[in-house]
Amino acid sequence: MNRHSGPVVWIGIIVSTCLLLFLFKKILWLVVPFLLALIIYYFLQPATHRLVLQGFSRKSAAAITGGGFILLLLICAALLFPWMSSHAVGWEASLARYVEGGSRLLQKTMAGLEIQFSFLERASLSRNVSEQMTGFSETFAQRHLADLVLTLAAWLPSLLLAPFLAFFFLRDGRRFTKFIGNAVPNAFFERTLYLIHEMDKTARAYFQGLINLTILDTITLAIGLWVIGLSGALVLGLVCAVLAWVPYVGSILGCLLVVMVAATDFPLDPWMAYGAIIVFILVRLLDDFVFMPLTIGRSLRMHPLLTVLMIFIGGAVAGVAGLMLVLPLLGIAMVVGETVGLIVTDPRLQARYAHARRLKALQAAADLQT
Repeated sequence: MNRHSGPVVWIGIIVSTCLLLFLFKKILWLVVPFLLALIIYYFLQPATHRLVLQGFSRKSAAAITGGGFILLLLICAALLFPWMSSHAVGWEASLARYVEGGSRLLQKTMAGLEIQFSFLERASLSRNVSEQMTGFSETFAQRHLADLVLTLAAWLPSLLLAPFLAFFFLRDGRRFTKFIGNAVPNAFFERTLYLIHEMDKTARAYFQGLINLTILDTITLAIGLWVIGLSGALVLGLVCAVLAWVPYVGSILGCLLVVMVAATDFPLDPWMAYGAIIVFILVRLLDDFVFMPLTIGRSLRMHPLLTVLMIFIGGAVAGVAGLMLVLPLLGIAMVVGETVGLIVTDPRLQARYAHARRLKALQAAADLQT
């Protein structure tokens, strides 16, 4: 942080971040494809820049990279849809098997607790949990499956916006920069260019940090699961790392997935599932307090304490959406707040702006003097 970013600037940064989180929660249908478009944009930008250096116009380079990416998505969808349709029954059976394995582990755990604690036995904990799990598994399809399918269908048009938004980011990004630059007073032109550059660098750093965090989580969790003897450790590590893009909620889902796989593959050894839980908790602690501050936090030049606190604040303000959006929004708000603080507290810039206004007023009134 520079010397101009005092308490007032920081209060403005945190308050504006919370307000943006509250607003974005209301228009999440647009925010999510916009974020996906940014990820695609930063993924395709190096190839587009390379084509421009080779002599292609920006429109042609954007058409080649953006159009090629959209074509690749269509080909993958055409190939994956028949394959997914043919394996859907097998996946449903596997899911039911893993859920049943997790239920058995839970029942054994409750029975063991009843043996250790008599008050749990008097409360019929094992029987009540078993009845609840049976009722949930029997009524899940009727209660929740239709809503899930409808939700996915409602989100599909929004998600399809992402590649088209990324294409226009590639093609017209510089035009937007010129549009913003022409709208500000000449005295603040340099600072405006600096602001746009820093916002772009911050967004790129966040998504690069997210990729680095995913790689670290995958490797660490895969090694831990492999050490305790769980099969498919690398795939499980990758799935859990991607789920962890949604802090806490994604981690809970990933932990449940690991436990169900361990309980199903080792039905006679419940300690395998307990060991998987311990490994997962250790990796999550490393992720929250070591990996995230060193990757995303360092990429955004945030203090580790601020990173952790803002994640909690984001979840309190906007729920799951706040957990996902708080760090990139905070990074952008930091850049804007620092730049505005520099402009407001720079007497030379303020003097240049005041002098330019006086010159314009004199020029406008020159022909009115007699």
